Parts: sequence; C-alpha cells; structure tokens
Amino acid sequence: MMVSLAVQEEVRSRLRGAEHEHDVQVVLAVESGSRAWGFASPNSDYDARFIYVNRPEWYLSVGLEEQRDVIEYPIVDEMDINGWDLRKALRLFWKSNPGFVEWVQSTIIYEHSGSFHEQAKALLPQVYSVESGIYHYRSMAKTNYRGYLQAPQVPLKKYFYVLRPLLSVRWLEQFNTPAPIEFDKLRGVLDGETELQQAIDDLLVIKRAAPEMGLSPQIAPIQLFIERELSRLEAIKPSRSERKEVEPLLSELFRSVLKETWS
Repeated sequence: MMVSLAVQEEVRSRLRGAEHEHDVQVVLAVESGSRAWGFASPNSDYDARFIYVNRPEWYLSVGLEEQRDVIEYPIVDEMDINGWDLRKALRLFWKSNPGFVEWVQSTIIYEHSGSFHEQAKALLPQVYSVESGIYHYRSMAKTNYRGYLQAPQVPLKKYFYVLRPLLSVRWLEQFNTPAPIEFDKLRGVLDGETELQQAIDDLLVIKRAAPEMGLSPQIAPIQLFIERELSRLEAIKPSRSERKEVEPLLSELFRSVLKETWS
C-alpha cells in the first residue's frame, strides 16, 4: 500500500470536514490514479475519491436535477480530494463509467461504511459493459499515443498512460470481465512477451524512483507493441454485450444505502 498512516489520517480528517460542511455521509473513500494503479512517482498526488449520501429530503426535490451532486476541493499538500453523490455515482455505474468502476475496484481503501461497497462490487458483473470498456480504453490509448508518443523524444511517463488502457482492452477481450485496477495484474495478459516485459520492468524502476521522468528516445519494444495493438484495435468492432435490465438493481441499491445511512 503506497499510502502512509499519516496520509490516511489526513484524508479521513478532510472527509469529516466535507461531511460537516455539506451535511452528508461518506460511504466509500479510496485512492485512485497512479498510486492505486501501482506506478506512482515519489511526488505523485494523492487522488482520494469518495461516494457520499445526502439526506433523504435532498433527493425529494422538484429541483433535484439542478442541485450540485459533486464535492470538490482544490489540491492542498499534494492531496486531490473530491467525491460524487450516491445517485450520480450509480447513474454513472449504469453507463459503465470507468472512473466509478475503478474506484469500486481500488485496493487502497481509506474507509467504507455500511454495505455499499460490497453490494456495488457484487453488481459489477451484471452492470458492466465490456463493449463500452473496450471503446473507452481504446480511445484513451489512442489519444495519449497521438498526443505524446510519436516524436523522436517522448515523455517516458506517458508510456504508462497508453500501456494501461491497452492491457485493459486485452483483459476485457480475454476474460470478458472488468479489468483490474493494478498494473501488475494487467501485465498478466503479456505472458510470453519477455522483451516487452523487461522493457516495462526497466521503465517502472525509473518511474517509481524519479520525481520527473523527462524526455527520452522512444523505447523500441514498448513503442512497437503500442503501435501494433492500436493498429489491431482499429480493425475490430467489439461485440455488443447482452445485459439484462440493470436499472432496478441500481435503484434498489440506492434505496437500501439511503435507508441504511440515515436510519
């Protein structure tokens, strides 16, 4: 776990402040981003994300759709802390939002209360759309590749922002389940690709030790893999996944967590 006890305590202190300021209850708080993925630099921000529940009467409003359903704070002392209201989070879950899916799967958990976390994880196989996931990760990889990795000198850290989504696509193709958040687990889909794995190992050593990786000539094994995968993915059309109606499941989760939190 790449989060010290002091950081955990500070995050929890700020969560209590958010609860008091906004009259809400936090039901899940996790780390997201590079620390949760497993390739943080020494000076990487702490990306704490949380799901909170408003009081029942907040949801019983004619102007519900106009009400603010996020809590955001400026980055202070390398801590980036913000959260989503429960209803917003579940509506995004309904659409297989990658942010929500990764939060639920994060292994760095600051705190959780009640049954929300376990229920959400249990619903993942039924709610998640593999098709949506493939399109999302393919687009993310393509955007970062085109933006950063085509020049003779490339920002090394951007390799991870292309590799992670490409490996996630491979995972979705092979296992038809949500891709794990940890980069080391994703690398399992590269079984047998020794030269590529060694190049990634070498890059991880630099990433985890250096505050800023800077520019460097392209790394041939990684570059070739990325270009080959992007070319392959351009030619495929993900099969449409059949999902049963999931809105009733998410509505039931919403109601149960609301009752549990404020009873």
